[in-house]
Amino acid sequence: MMRVLRFTFLFLSCMSVGGSFAQSFDLEGRLTDTKSSDPLVGAAVLLVGTNFGTTTDLNGRFLIKKVPQGDYTFRISSLGYGNTEEVITIDNYTTKDLSIDVKGIELREVSVRPQAQATTTDVINGLDRLTRPVNTSQDLLQLVPGLFIAQHAGGGKAEQIFFRGFDIDHGTDLQVSVDGMPVNMVSHAHGQGYADLHFTIAETVDKLQVHKGPYNARFGDFATSGTVEFLTKNSLDKSEIKVEGGMFNTFRAVGQFDLLGKKHLLTKRTENAYIAGEFAYTDAYFKSPQGFGRYNLFGKYTGQLGERTHITLSGSTFSAKWDASGQVPERAVQNGTIDRFGAIDDREGGNTQRTNAYATLVSGTLNGGSFKNQIYFVKYDFELFSNFTFFANDSVNGDMIAQTDDRTIMGYNGSYAVNTHLGSRSLKLVAGAGLRYDQADIALKNAVERVVLDTIVSGTVDQINAGVYADATLEVTERFSVNLAARLDVFRYNYGDSRGADSLSGNKLQQRVSPKLNFTYALNDRVQLYLRTGMGFHSNDARAVVMDNANRTLPRAYGVDIGSTFKPAPRMLVNAAFFGLYLESELVYVGDGGVVETSDATQRMGLDLSIRYQLTKRLFVDLDLNLVQAKLINAPKGEDQIPLAPRFTTIGGLAYVQDRGLNASLRFRHIADRPANETNGVVAKGYFLVDAKVSYRFTAFEVGATVENLFNVDWNQAQFDTESRLRNETEPVSELHFTPGTPFFLKGFVSYRF
Repeated sequence: MMRVLRFTFLFLSCMSVGGSFAQSFDLEGRLTDTKSSDPLVGAAVLLVGTNFGTTTDLNGRFLIKKVPQGDYTFRISSLGYGNTEEVITIDNYTTKDLSIDVKGIELREVSVRPQAQATTTDVINGLDRLTRPVNTSQDLLQLVPGLFIAQHAGGGKAEQIFFRGFDIDHGTDLQVSVDGMPVNMVSHAHGQGYADLHFTIAETVDKLQVHKGPYNARFGDFATSGTVEFLTKNSLDKSEIKVEGGMFNTFRAVGQFDLLGKKHLLTKRTENAYIAGEFAYTDAYFKSPQGFGRYNLFGKYTGQLGERTHITLSGSTFSAKWDASGQVPERAVQNGTIDRFGAIDDREGGNTQRTNAYATLVSGTLNGGSFKNQIYFVKYDFELFSNFTFFANDSVNGDMIAQTDDRTIMGYNGSYAVNTHLGSRSLKLVAGAGLRYDQADIALKNAVERVVLDTIVSGTVDQINAGVYADATLEVTERFSVNLAARLDVFRYNYGDSRGADSLSGNKLQQRVSPKLNFTYALNDRVQLYLRTGMGFHSNDARAVVMDNANRTLPRAYGVDIGSTFKPAPRMLVNAAFFGLYLESELVYVGDGGVVETSDATQRMGLDLSIRYQLTKRLFVDLDLNLVQAKLINAPKGEDQIPLAPRFTTIGGLAYVQDRGLNASLRFRHIADRPANETNGVVAKGYFLVDAKVSYRFTAFEVGATVENLFNVDWNQAQFDTESRLRNETEPVSELHFTPGTPFFLKGFVSYRF
């Protein structure tokens, strides 16, 4: 009996000792910015030399569970804040709250491993936001690597977008959002996916996130060529007043004002609030003054309601009014009827207003997860007068049309994210849902001198899009991770013709499932390979949907990217990808004509190359190259070109950047000739432009100047193969019509920060 007791005691003692060695504890904490006290989102938290690591949530919090007792090197990494390391001892439940100072971007500290704090896309976009001049909301989209824009109806209309071999028109195949609010308009009077970003004040934008292709389950409608997310600042370092003036009677004034300082409004915890305003005016470079005027007001509040909860409230309003010279036919310029800055009909133009409000609540959970809930409201009005064909349809009054859109949008976005484990491997789970409701009165009318003659199409759209998604990323090994996701979208379309035409009215219910599968493999800290695959879609105009009996109104996009991000030198970052995208045959509602057209299936195959190189601490160089072959699949050979699809584009430049002293940049952009119709019988002409900016920054003041089109090149911005008839012509002529691009344009500015 004594032997049994001794053996039992010895066994329990060994178990106790073994248990002490196996004992583990949780490590929890929060990361914030030292100046603003804002949470640092997406920062990497690692225990060096182990598999233990995570990223901070939307509250800046992190939780690493079941860390074995011992000493560790604790490392945090965040874009713009560098790397911070210290030795910590885990011998009990441990908390680690840190406040970090901004260091600026150092490419030598950037790792391309999956555990890095930010994707290489985030690094590239962060660099571009720092080094590429952004003066107006029009410039924001041009921060996207490889994206080109064109304006063809005055400064107040949404830009035409070219990206990854797409003529996206105004946003049909590119999803755009600001702080989670949709910018694209469904069933818009002028065009499906119409994305007018002019309600955004450029100086308030803090971050840009670009997701190329249909590979992210968070994004549904319009996310085929990619998605662009703009995030505004949560706080201001300092208040600022900025005034600009330049050629062509150009004036712009911007103010940003911190409202709280260190005071409190709703809670005794961290709070920030600011308001920003913008007024802009220009006559532009056309013979007929554009008289473009725009104002913006924007306000934002963020507050920490509790240990794990913060709220964001924001509201804005925008209004613009302008005249436009429209597109001009080449023959009228060549025969001397007008010069390239003249007009056939200078009564084009319009006005638009948009008011936004949203509230976002982020709540952390005890297991390290986070809930995000957002509601938003948009009131929108639009009126546009255009004349593309001059006198082809009406030889007496001309072919001016008026398009109107009076719209209300309400919506919800929600998600839950948590970092957990599957066995010993890291697993990130995300689930989300969204609901969007659009109610819009839209119309297409004939007009002359902006006076409406008659109505072509008029009716009311009621459209609902509900979506849910699930996303899982498993770190299979330290080097290899797999992302599996799926999204379900359901659409309910309803359109009622205001004149009671049953053939034009109706409703339809449709759905689309979009699976995604992505792989990432890190060869080492300098080379990462990836394979991204997925399906996406874009919706079509409700008028096209209810008028068509075929199930072609949510065309699928099938995409694949095979690429690598690597660092051939400590301060150089390269991203290279081969991609393919197949888009099904679809219905297109032509807002300018009030008719439905069917397009063939399309295929795009191409190469993206982005290089970012930090030559010195302050000197940066960047280069983007994009080469694409775009074809209509079922069209006969020789008639299979996609009109206006860019074939080769490149953007690049040098930037010298510092907090105080001299700042300068020299940039170029080039787009090659491309087909303007299916046979390439009409060619849209390419261009090569150079822009420059120089400024000197004092402690409180900054003065400087920008030059667009430094070498005063004649170039065409928007270009179309259009059939038109001039007043003195007996028959219509089909040829290249264009909107001239900006000539040499000098502006100066001064800003004061306080």
